[in-house]
Amino acid sequence: MAYDLDRFIADCRDILTRDPGPGGREQVRVHLERLLANQDFVRRTCGDDAPQGLKLLYEDAALGFQILAHVNDKARVSPPHDHGASWAIYGQATKYTDMIEWEREDDGADLSRAKLKPAKKYRLDAGHAGIYQDGKIHSIDYPEKSRFIRVTGTDLDKIERVRFDLKTGAVHRMTAQQAT
Repeated sequence: MAYDLDRFIADCRDILTRDPGPGGREQVRVHLERLLANQDFVRRTCGDDAPQGLKLLYEDAALGFQILAHVNDKARVSPPHDHGASWAIYGQATKYTDMIEWEREDDGADLSRAKLKPAKKYRLDAGHAGIYQDGKIHSIDYPEKSRFIRVTGTDLDKIERVRFDLKTGAVHRMTAQQAT
């Protein structure tokens, strides 16, 4: 039997109960790649006939983590942003997403301004997953019909997050699911 969403959810619960830190998250990332190898799951959840937009697939009442499907029709480049006090694992279901991890060049003392520089650039191809740990600044760039599964440590709409304007240096509080 193919590895499916229900088994992935159960594995996430078991893993994150034992180790909610970076080691456990890495295990979740590996299991997400296993789920993305299930082409029936990818087709049903992220295929051409799947509903467009952001869909909550699961939220764990006890641990707080969420599993979301991002079924994107249009291409998009996000501004650099963080997930606040949460982590996120992006699992590429179709096409690809170009990822940039950013680091601050300033000391962070001015909460309304920031100077960033790229620290790492890479592409997530279909079937692969990558982790952004708590507070990691990143941006994503994907073509039309790029779809991914994202696992977050909590409901991002309920925590403070920020996005960065590279041209002006302004730091802005984010609204619900703004960076998706």
